Amino acid sequence: MKVSDYIIFKIGRLPKGYVFTYEDFIDEVNKKEAIIKALNRMAASGKIAKLSKGKYYKPENTPFGKLQPSQAQIVKDLLEENGKILGYLTGYSIYNQLGLTTQVSNTIQIGKNEIRSAFKRERYSISFIKQKNTITKENIPLLQILDAIRYIKNIPDAKIEASCRRFLGILQTLKPKERETLVRLALKYPPATRALLGAMFDELTEVNLAKDLMKSLNSITKYKLGGVQAALLTAEKWNII
Repeated sequence: MKVSDYIIFKIGRLPKGYVFTYEDFIDEVNKKEAIIKALNRMAASGKIAKLSKGKYYKPENTPFGKLQPSQAQIVKDLLEENGKILGYLTGYSIYNQLGLTTQVSNTIQIGKNEIRSAFKRERYSISFIKQKNTITKENIPLLQILDAIRYIKNIPDAKIEASCRRFLGILQTLKPKERETLVRLALKYPPATRALLGAMFDELTEVNLAKDLMKSLNSITKYKLGGVQAALLTAEKWNII
């Protein structure tokens, strides 16, 4: 089978929106230059679309044009490598998924242990948030919640009061073990994040969880988060003003 025929065959089996590079074919067809030329020809003919230099995707055509790949596909090389988790989508990338805003941002934020400078990829701005906890597949949803609490002031088109009420709903859906893990992970977050999470657990009468967070805080430090008081009766107790 010719290189071009093999590539067409393999791409035909990929799901729409899947991002790939020439390296996805190199194991089967050890002809780098031929692969790159074949991919560029397919991109020029519109059979596939080019995301950025060396990156292509299988487009989904709609009456409104070609759909862009999901954000996870666009930055998957920054999230995982050879089965090892490197980072996770967070911040602007998941506020909408968490029900905190209706807006969808062109900024993709990634939580990583080792961060790098922001850069552009196609129409997206890629930026990074430092994560001090070890990142695992299991704790990523909890880290996303904690990141959102940490940056509650930055959630687009959302008032802090409304965000707090939404967070209460999210916390109520967690299993007891997940809530315990959330508190353990929160201990590596800034004091204001711990205080706000503690106030939320206090509001939900999760006494033991709130107690562990209270122990980690300086009793005289004040946290300026206007709007929390309207949603949480416990705000004053946690020095949130």
